[in-house]
Amino acid sequence: MTLLTMDIKRCRGGREPTVHDNRLIDITGWVDSSNSVCWNILDGPVMRKISLSLLPVLLVIMVALSVSTGPSIAASPARNTTLHKQFKRLCSLAVAKITARKLRGPFFVDSYAVRALCVAYDMTGNAKYLDACRQWCRRMMGYQQHMTPAGAYYMNYNRKPGQVTGDWYVADSSSIAMALATTAMRCHGAFRNRLLHSAQRFASLVMKHYLRASGGVSDGLWARSHQAWWCSSALFGSLLFVLYTDTGNRHYLNNALRVVNWMNRQNLNKQRFFPLSQQGPTMIMYVMECYSAGWPYIEKDPSLAKPALAKVNWCLHWIRTEQHIPLARRRWMVTRGWGMKFGGLPFHEYIFSRYVPAVEQRQLTTAADKEMRRLASVVFVNRIKFTQLCAFLMMSYAQRLDPGAIYRHSRVRRGLNAGLRSCSNLAPIAEPSF
Repeated sequence: MTLLTMDIKRCRGGREPTVHDNRLIDITGWVDSSNSVCWNILDGPVMRKISLSLLPVLLVIMVALSVSTGPSIAASPARNTTLHKQFKRLCSLAVAKITARKLRGPFFVDSYAVRALCVAYDMTGNAKYLDACRQWCRRMMGYQQHMTPAGAYYMNYNRKPGQVTGDWYVADSSSIAMALATTAMRCHGAFRNRLLHSAQRFASLVMKHYLRASGGVSDGLWARSHQAWWCSSALFGSLLFVLYTDTGNRHYLNNALRVVNWMNRQNLNKQRFFPLSQQGPTMIMYVMECYSAGWPYIEKDPSLAKPALAKVNWCLHWIRTEQHIPLARRRWMVTRGWGMKFGGLPFHEYIFSRYVPAVEQRQLTTAADKEMRRLASVVFVNRIKFTQLCAFLMMSYAQRLDPGAIYRHSRVRRGLNAGLRSCSNLAPIAEPSF
């Protein structure tokens, strides 16, 4: 399978885009100061520069390549009016949720909405989406300044800013950190640096105190266990891949691959704290995050790729098996508790459809599309209430409508919408008080 994309933008000094998916052929262009078009042909990468007059020739080459290499999942979803309208409705609800005067519910739920809103901003250039993400992130950084241990995030439950007792979890905080890192990728200047510093500060805390010699990660200050756990390991591993993608710091990549090695060895059917038999789609959602975020790097390591692929296939099989069961008959109801994570499982199917041959690609996307329609029939009835199901479903919409955008590097930006504006131009937001 080949996914062919082209992105041409005028940049001061001809800033160079960065590889964001080594399995895809990606022609990414930009106009430099000499009025020539530069492009990346990524199965390399190979860098070339041509005159603007040769641009039509390049376009012909692109079309020929796209025809000869088979179908792409990016060809039609972005024009699907129904999906766009549904995603837009969820985005409006999410903006209201994360900018409310008093934030309610666990912050990890908000974090998934924030990441999807970043993609909505990429797609539309609508500044209200990025403004909402910035406001939420500033609150998280404000709380972080008062947390013990230093670098931890407040989860909106259990240990509060200023307190030194009570549980605090790496898993929840990793989700929050990913939202800050994802927002940072849409920003530049001082605010981008603040966001990245916040996420990196948290990552340093975990690597120093909770990343075990085995490669697994314990769940912070959890009274029930100080051992490495599947949930904290998977989510922190995902964060490390995100940080490496944007910073290039190999310390993050090396530790992320250590986490994957630990995850590869885990039997997901084994009984433990919050086992599969209890959590169902919640376990699969979080376990798969580590592999979805890191696959372009995992597949390059021969010692990790084979067992990782086996784990991914096992999870995808579990997802497909559950999706064949009508919503009303599922063990985990999609409208409550652990079952709400069903909304995020199509996200992983869409992610891995980009790495498989065309036949398997169609199977994964078809299964995910059907599940999206089933879930939409539950969400979009009467007056919509923003729940965990909505937040996780937003991730699936984002991946379907803008493939790869959730894990997009900050320099791989489209820049095609005239409405885009940088974080440095936005009005300051007051720090939270306690």
